[in-house]
Amino acid sequence: MHAKMTSKMAAFLLSGLMVTPALADFPEKRIEIVVGYAAGGGTDVLARTIAPYLEEYLGNNASVVIKNMPGASGQIGVTEVAQAAPDGYTIGTYNLPGMMARTLDREAAFDADSFTYLANVVDDPNVIVTPKSSAIDTMDKLVDAAREGAVTVSMSSLGGDDHFFLMNVADVTGGEYTPVPFSGSAPARSALMGGHVTMGIVNISEVINFRDELNVLGIATQERSPLADDVPTFAEQGYELYNSALRGFVAPAGLPDEVEAALISAFQQTYDDPEFQDVMLRTGNPIELAVGEDFRRLNDEQLELAERVWEISPWK
Repeated sequence: MHAKMTSKMAAFLLSGLMVTPALADFPEKRIEIVVGYAAGGGTDVLARTIAPYLEEYLGNNASVVIKNMPGASGQIGVTEVAQAAPDGYTIGTYNLPGMMARTLDREAAFDADSFTYLANVVDDPNVIVTPKSSAIDTMDKLVDAAREGAVTVSMSSLGGDDHFFLMNVADVTGGEYTPVPFSGSAPARSALMGGHVTMGIVNISEVINFRDELNVLGIATQERSPLADDVPTFAEQGYELYNSALRGFVAPAGLPDEVEAALISAFQQTYDDPEFQDVMLRTGNPIELAVGEDFRRLNDEQLELAERVWEISPWK
C-alpha cells in the first residue's frame, strides 16, 4: 500500500519541476550506501537489490555502490552516515526499532535529529510460531498456557522488534512469558524447532521457507499478508497486536531540499516499479513505503516504544 505523499514531499517534487542547477546536476559523483551489517544479510540484500533502481531513476548516469561497515548492531554504519557531509552522496540503511534502541542501551553519537529520513521500504511484521508437533496451535491455546504458567519464548535478541512485541503480547493477553534471546533469528528458530522453548517470535520473512515445520499462530498486521494469506491477523482473533521490523534509508541531517527531493523521488519510483515489487515478493520481503515526514513519524513512534520498554524492562 502506498504511503500518502506529505505536503513537504509534494512541495519538493513540485520544486523539482523548476530545474535548478543543483538538482539538474545531482548526482555528479558516486553515491555510497553505507550498510551497518555484513554482506549477505537481509539489510545488505535490500541495499544491493535497490541500488540499480536508484541509479535508473536518479538519472544523470548515477552510480550507487554499497559500503559494508558491520559491527555494534548496526551502530558503526549509522554513525558514519550521521557524521557524513549532508550532500546526498552518503546515505545509509536504517533499521527500526534497532537504531533508536541503540541510543538507549549504550553511548551513541547520533539521535533522532541526526538524519534526513528518505524512505522506509521493508515493513516485516512479527509472527508467533510454535513447533509443528506442539499442541499449542492457536493463539487462544497459547494465551491459556501463558496464563496458567510462564511459557518460554525464543527471539533473535533483546532490545529489538521481537522483544518489544513480546512486551505488547504480555500486556494485551495478561499471560506470563519468559524471553530466551539468541544471537540471531536462525539459532532462535532452531531452538524452537528442537522443542527447547514453547514459542518463538520472528518476522514473516524468516518463516516463509519453514512453514511445514511450524505453526504460525498469527501475524501482527492490520490486514493479512500476501506472503502468507492463510495466516490470520491477531486482530482477527481478538488481540490488538501490531508490530514489525522496518528497514529503510536515511541521509545526514541538513540535506539540501532539492537533493532530498531527488532521492525521495527515486525511492518512490523504485517502489512503484512492478519489477522491484516482484523481486521483493519473491525474496520474502514485505514492502510498504513511507517517505520523508511519514518515515520520521515512524521513527518517533519506534523511539517512544523503545523508551517505554527500557523503563519497564531494560535489556542491558
